[in-house]
Amino acid sequence: MRNGIEFKVYGKYALFTDPLTKLGGEKLTYSVPTYQALKGIVEAIYWKPTLLFVVDEIRIVNAIRMESKGIRPIEYGGGNTLANYTYLKDVCYEVRAHFEFNMNRPELEHDRNENKHHNILKRSLQAGGRRDIFLGARECQAYVEPCVFGEEPGFYDNYGEIHLGNMVHGINYPDETGRAKMEVRLWNPVMKDGVIRFIRPEECTQVRTISDMQPKLFNETNVQSADELLAELELEGNA
Repeated sequence: MRNGIEFKVYGKYALFTDPLTKLGGEKLTYSVPTYQALKGIVEAIYWKPTLLFVVDEIRIVNAIRMESKGIRPIEYGGGNTLANYTYLKDVCYEVRAHFEFNMNRPELEHDRNENKHHNILKRSLQAGGRRDIFLGARECQAYVEPCVFGEEPGFYDNYGEIHLGNMVHGINYPDETGRAKMEVRLWNPVMKDGVIRFIRPEECTQVRTISDMQPKLFNETNVQSADELLAELELEGNA
């Protein structure tokens, strides 16, 4: 895949919250990550407003297991509530993703240097990401490293198809769509032999508007170009 990366992300716990379970203060995880959660992980490895990251597919390496915990949520008005959160346990995923240029950002045309962005992305992945990595929730710390997709044996190899029902695919933001709205996307994923192939955000037919929203302002004054960033990284490498 052009401008693509393949990486493994793993951690002790994950919480990809099913929004239907949050109404009563409880949290129950989906059995697999959402597209948006994986996109957030890729953007924690390397992100710039010039780029749009597309998650192509995920491979579930470990068996899907869950564990419930009694959690005391932060209540700023006081209180002593005990909530039940259900996490995924001992998770490991292989992910394929790539980037494209965000054509809804014409003011960042000067930063569309494909080769340099790809080099920075690979360096950032090798270093474990430019920001902290989390699996759905901040208390679920994770780690990333390069891998060869499909090389490691997985629990669901030759397992067949598993239909996962209706799930959140992700969130549409105005700087990605060109529409002054925040929207949520839904879809019905199927896992085959441990692999889920994601449809692209624009291919989702179940889209609901959440609220009106204006895109954030980025331009040459507050965005460092790929040329400058790569030069800094090369300087750090030689130091």
